[in-house]
Amino acid sequence: MRLLSRVLPVLVGLGLASCAGVDVNTNYDPAAVQRINQFHTYAWLTHPQQTKDSRINNDITNSQVTGAVDQDLQARGYQKVDASANPDFLIGWQGAIDKRLSADTVDNYWGYPWDPFWGSYYGPSQTYVREYDVGTLILDVVDAKEKKLVWRGTAQSDIGDSPSAQTNSGKIEKGVEKMLKDFPPEPKEKK
Repeated sequence: MRLLSRVLPVLVGLGLASCAGVDVNTNYDPAAVQRINQFHTYAWLTHPQQTKDSRINNDITNSQVTGAVDQDLQARGYQKVDASANPDFLIGWQGAIDKRLSADTVDNYWGYPWDPFWGSYYGPSQTYVREYDVGTLILDVVDAKEKKLVWRGTAQSDIGDSPSAQTNSGKIEKGVEKMLKDFPPEPKEKK
């Protein structure tokens, strides 16, 4: 019973951490909003091999990212064309996987103040450290005529202790969907 009371909070914390969603941020050039709203056709930039991590730079991940982006953009009326067909914008992606540490301290008093009557029963607090991988996906939209970055979306998610392209394809699709929800950007009203 005593072991279960110590292990249960850790298991619940790990379970909640594994259910964590995808964090998304977008940024854009405010001066380019009008041009971005006029975009109708796009083509893919060549994928840069900035890292030698084979979990990112492989045909499966490239297919998952480009497929998710193509599906989302085409469902909203954008047309994919060849780069030689003078598209309105170019889109490219980059990725990274970084190691992170998480430390959780579990007090054996369950959040209540120490009581001299029960103090020796509960024992001291314990800290549990977990190492995990965080995947980052970056989508860049470049104005094809001006060759200038006009929109960027980033998505980050905990991909667990042993990331694989097969188990994380759902997170790629969810991240792409959440990022592109803010594309094209809405012009900000002047105050």
